[in-house]
Amino acid sequence: MTLLLRQAVLPLAIFAGPLLAGGLTPSERQAGAELYQRCQGCHALAYDRTGPRHCGLFGRRAGSLEGYGYSQAMRDANIVWSRRTLDRFLAGPLEMIPGTTMGYAGIAEPSQRVLLIGYLEWASTLATLCPNQ
Repeated sequence: MTLLLRQAVLPLAIFAGPLLAGGLTPSERQAGAELYQRCQGCHALAYDRTGPRHCGLFGRRAGSLEGYGYSQAMRDANIVWSRRTLDRFLAGPLEMIPGTTMGYAGIAEPSQRVLLIGYLEWASTLATLCPNQ
C-alpha cells in the first residue's frame, strides 16, 4: 500500500475491531514508539511519573488508577479509555476534559494519534514493558 493511501486509511482503522494491537507493522510500531517519546516527559508505561502509568490504560476508567493524584476534572470525567476516547482526548485534552492538569496541547494529526494509540495498545500486552498486567 502506498504511503499516501496508508496515511488516509490508517486513521479510519482506529475504530475497526481488534486491528491495532496486532495490526501495526513493525515500522508503524516504531513510529508509535517514537511518538511516545513525547509523552515520556510526564508518563511511563509501567510506573507513575508526573502523569499516571500507561500500562493497563485500555478499559480503565479515567482518574481511577489507585494511588495516583488526579485532578478533580479527570476523576469526574466519567470516561473509560478506549481507542476512540483516547483518540478524542489526544486530539485536544483541554477541550475534552476542561480543568485537567495535563498541560499538553494534543496531537493534531490523526495518523500520528493512530500510531501512538496502536503502540500503547501493543506495548501494554508485553510482559517486558508492562510486567504487572
